[in-house]
Amino acid sequence: MLCDGILLCGVAVCSIGDRSPQPLRRPRSSTMPLRLAIKRKLAQRSERVKCVDLHPTEPWILSSLYTGSLHIWNYQNQSLVKSFEVTDLPVRSAKFIPRKQWVVACSDDMFIRVYNYNTMDKVKQFEAHTDYIRCVIVHPTLPYVLSCSDDMLIKLWDWEKGWICTQIFEGHSHYVMQVTFNPKDSNTFASASLDRTVKIWNLSSPEPNFTLEAHQKGVNCVEYFTGGDRPHLITGSDDQTAKVWDYQTKGCVQTLEGHSHNVSAACFHPELPIILTGSEDGTVRIWHATTYRLENTLNYGLERVWTIGYIKGSKRVAIGYDEGTIMIKMGKEAPVASMDGSGKIIWAKHNEIQTVNVKAVGADFEFADGERLPLAVKELGSCDLYPQSLKHNPNGRFVVVCGDGDFIIYTALAWRNRSFGSALDFAWSTDGEYAVRESTSKIKIFGKTFQERKSIRSSFSAEGMYGGTLLGVRSNDSVSFYDWAEGRVIRRIDVVVKNVFWSDSGDLVAIASESSFYILKYNRDVVAEHFDSGRPTDEQGVEDAFELLHEISERIRTGLWVGDCFIYNNSAWRLNYCVGGEVTTMFHLDRPMYLLGYLANLSRVYLIDKEFNVVSYTLLLNLIEYKTLVLRGDLERAEEVLPTIPKEHLNSVAKFLESRGQVEDALAIATDLDYKFDMAIQLGKLDTAKDIAEESHSESKWKQLGELAMSAGQFEVAEECFGYAKDLSGFLLLYTALGDAQGLDKLAATAKEQGKINIAFLSHFLLRKIEDCVQLLIDSNRIPEAAFMARTYLPSEVSNVVSLWRNDLKKINQRAAESLADPQDYPNLFPDWELACDAEVKNKEQSANFLPASQYLSYINGELSDLTGEVEDLHLNKDSSMENGHYVEESGGLVGNQEQEVFHDSEYLKEYQHEDLNVDDGAGFVKADQYIEGEGELLEPHLVNNTHESAEEWSVEIEQPHLEE
Repeated sequence: MLCDGILLCGVAVCSIGDRSPQPLRRPRSSTMPLRLAIKRKLAQRSERVKCVDLHPTEPWILSSLYTGSLHIWNYQNQSLVKSFEVTDLPVRSAKFIPRKQWVVACSDDMFIRVYNYNTMDKVKQFEAHTDYIRCVIVHPTLPYVLSCSDDMLIKLWDWEKGWICTQIFEGHSHYVMQVTFNPKDSNTFASASLDRTVKIWNLSSPEPNFTLEAHQKGVNCVEYFTGGDRPHLITGSDDQTAKVWDYQTKGCVQTLEGHSHNVSAACFHPELPIILTGSEDGTVRIWHATTYRLENTLNYGLERVWTIGYIKGSKRVAIGYDEGTIMIKMGKEAPVASMDGSGKIIWAKHNEIQTVNVKAVGADFEFADGERLPLAVKELGSCDLYPQSLKHNPNGRFVVVCGDGDFIIYTALAWRNRSFGSALDFAWSTDGEYAVRESTSKIKIFGKTFQERKSIRSSFSAEGMYGGTLLGVRSNDSVSFYDWAEGRVIRRIDVVVKNVFWSDSGDLVAIASESSFYILKYNRDVVAEHFDSGRPTDEQGVEDAFELLHEISERIRTGLWVGDCFIYNNSAWRLNYCVGGEVTTMFHLDRPMYLLGYLANLSRVYLIDKEFNVVSYTLLLNLIEYKTLVLRGDLERAEEVLPTIPKEHLNSVAKFLESRGQVEDALAIATDLDYKFDMAIQLGKLDTAKDIAEESHSESKWKQLGELAMSAGQFEVAEECFGYAKDLSGFLLLYTALGDAQGLDKLAATAKEQGKINIAFLSHFLLRKIEDCVQLLIDSNRIPEAAFMARTYLPSEVSNVVSLWRNDLKKINQRAAESLADPQDYPNLFPDWELACDAEVKNKEQSANFLPASQYLSYINGELSDLTGEVEDLHLNKDSSMENGHYVEESGGLVGNQEQEVFHDSEYLKEYQHEDLNVDDGAGFVKADQYIEGEGELLEPHLVNNTHESAEEWSVEIEQPHLEE
């Protein structure tokens, strides 16, 4: 064909003449398929599945089984969520009622049952028909449920009126197999029957509006077209065909032939231009909804197909078989949309093309981050093919639409087609050129004038293609980059690639894989030098063409570059940006959203959801610029940019600096008191941390600061901090470390007032105030512990505590209380009781004074003394000296009545008193009369000398008197 003197062969190109080019007409292809990607999302084997339904908000599939059960499956984690044992007979239909958290099911026992799927309770059960119930459906807005049965009746039930039957629809002459509401008019519905007809009804009338003589055999299923442009419905029959009907003209639009057995299910896909039919031949056939050509046939080997389920707004489809349930996803969930650099968005809804402009909202319009923008939608035109992708070229002048194995390039403003051709993939270069992948081995590069300029034949199977600074061609295990000018291999990178994103400068590229992404630097100077040198290049390309900068372990959904900042949303639908390998989460998205672009003059990033709602979020360009300058080491320029960053974003800057080890700079910038305090503690800046603690009045901060002051040896600051923090444990540590007896005494009183019994007890114990320890235990109603405490450290109080214990125990067990023995009454039951009493007195004497904490190291390795053992030795030595008339050893610390046990009476010493009788005090001898004053009171040497030597040093040696003849 000749057009203005140019031969058009294979791919049409526009003429290059003086005249304005005329819009090109793309010939409609009858052979190219839709090329929808079909992925299996769930496969669960079970008994025969008679009906499936999808939940609108939860990832659930409801399956009703021939065995009488209901199963709810989670198709995201492949798990069984709920299971209901309904009856022993087949459950032929079941549907979700999400607004009530209910499931309604019908079965062959003629009953309808309603369950709450959250509590598993049975809400209602009633007999609805006189024969098998084939189908139930739920009204989209009203509290109605329709049921149809083998009794040839259709009944309407109102759950707000106690599930009474408000209408009966009678007219079919055979089993009524299925009913369905009209999505365009929910007051009308259609019914399919084995009497070979389809009837259209109105809820307000028991008589049908009209009847379609649909098939030569019984009709098993009927569904309405969910779109708004065609008044169609589809039926499936035992005559092995499915038919599309115009219910306005009552004529058959198309007959779909191809199944080899009864057609048991048929429906229009709510989001894609396809028709699905399921048959007892075990296959699901996919037909084009416009051309009615067969696009694909699915066979999962699960025997007969009984039901197909779908839901509006989703591209997932559930299929019920003899042997289980299958869930498939068809096409991509992402909307077909693109935004240019000026804020104009073009999207495709089926074949209709619409446009909006985000700048039309107005700069004075205030809206919050994540709020839906009120955009005026303008119809731009239509597309000859079904769009599966849509993308502006870099300057925004042209838009390419790809689908059905073809591409069409349109002008963005007037929507005139400028070029078209066959393409499995399409990619723009940064300067307006483009490439198409015609097959797995052939790639063509076109210039700005839409003429073919270069052809590349790959040595591997090309499965995908990506545009940008370099042309990326993907295989099953690598991606190869080519230059646009010559088609030369620049570098092959061995990684399984999902997408490639180039920065505007062309120096950085993000390569997304299944579970992570890599940021690489493109060394264009190295590549230019390599080719200028004339060195040969193998299929691996130039070795140093790329340099790996960062690897981030996150899966990318969509992404784009703003300068050196990479913005993306991950698999958890968090909106993040990455600068220098440091990832910052901007926002947590509440639903799946896809990046459109970024407008620097508005400092906002724009996203779109699958319902074509556009939202935006703030991302300051000067914030990105500051981080980029810091990464490049240009700190002077970074300091100039810093004052332009709003105060509310300074904490983000501080965290960025902290991640790079610049903690002091981060501390100077941060505004959040908690964050600043943590950094001040990290840097050991006590004064700064103290100022923040005084400002915030936080006990936890004072406690942290006190611990830091303790570590730094600033004990006065630590004491002040513990006071503000009311940290009694900190005080305990501080006072014991300092050996501050007065502080411990004050702490014990404070702790007792505040009910901190453990701290009060330990404080008294360290002060050797055993009486107070025992009293604390008694006051805390821990009398048994008090008794054992007294038995160990304070024998003189045992009788009192035992008496209290006995009285308290009588309230519970009289016999047990009477069995308690008092050591004063039964000393034979308590070995060494008298020695323990003597040891208590000795211990009191030795504990009268406290050693300074500075002497701790002198005593740390000393041996522990056994007071009871020492007292026992004292008694043995005393008995020995009394028997021999030579020695009496006295242990310092025996006072009061205890002296009589050692000396029996003072007369003994008086009898032997002599001026030559001396007592060894460890430093020489002193007169024995120095030991006897008043009424037999002993003055012990260690009290006279005010020292604390061991008991062995205080044995009293009495020399025998020299008797004259």
